[in-house]
Amino acid sequence: MAESFWDHLDELRSVLIRCVVAWGICAVAVFCFRDALFAFLFAPAHPDFITYRLLRSLPYGEGWGEVSVSFINTQLAAQFTTHMQVAALAGLVIAFPFLLWQLYGFLSPALYPNEKRAAGRIIGFGTVLFLCGVALNYLVIFPFAFRFLATYQVQPEVVNQIALDSYVSTLLILSLLMGVLFEMPMVAWALGKAGLLEAAWLKQYRRHALVALMILAAVITPTGDAFTLMLVTIPLYLLYELSIMVTPK
Repeated sequence: MAESFWDHLDELRSVLIRCVVAWGICAVAVFCFRDALFAFLFAPAHPDFITYRLLRSLPYGEGWGEVSVSFINTQLAAQFTTHMQVAALAGLVIAFPFLLWQLYGFLSPALYPNEKRAAGRIIGFGTVLFLCGVALNYLVIFPFAFRFLATYQVQPEVVNQIALDSYVSTLLILSLLMGVLFEMPMVAWALGKAGLLEAAWLKQYRRHALVALMILAAVITPTGDAFTLMLVTIPLYLLYELSIMVTPK
């Protein structure tokens, strides 16, 4: 017997309640591990961060990352509210696979078997791409950008003291931006399926895309050195090539 609209609405309500409960449990669990959470967030600012240690092991890399940076808090409740916000976001990231599984379970009865298989692959592949973008930002982009901006001075008399909310918001925004950028192949595939994009068009403008991606990489990483520019441009261009491969002919 086919379910009515109200039955579907009631099932959707149950799915949303389970998602909110799972998110809340994960957020509370993360909130309780404050030291580990903020040690992870502030690791890119520490001289012993893995990226800096790797750079110091290269020729002419002595002293890389060994810069003293201090943080300040200028608002009474900012440390507590920042803790809550970061815990909520981290809880969402941890609960994300469960949320996707719940959403897929709600939609799957309306899909054909081949559509179910395709949806599962799309969700899995899109999640992996997003996490790769976040990891690239955490390990490469943000450490370089932070060291450059935190030590940049218009005059020696102007001392940089980084506000807590400025550091955390910049890290999270860049992570989200890179995660979204890494969804490029998924967007190309969806546009191709809708008949709005063709692989031939992407191939034709391959060189233009390389220049555009280099400009984008330069904007994201304002350090000005070619090494950092290439570290960001190469993954983005590989994603463009992957977009060509997955876009319907």
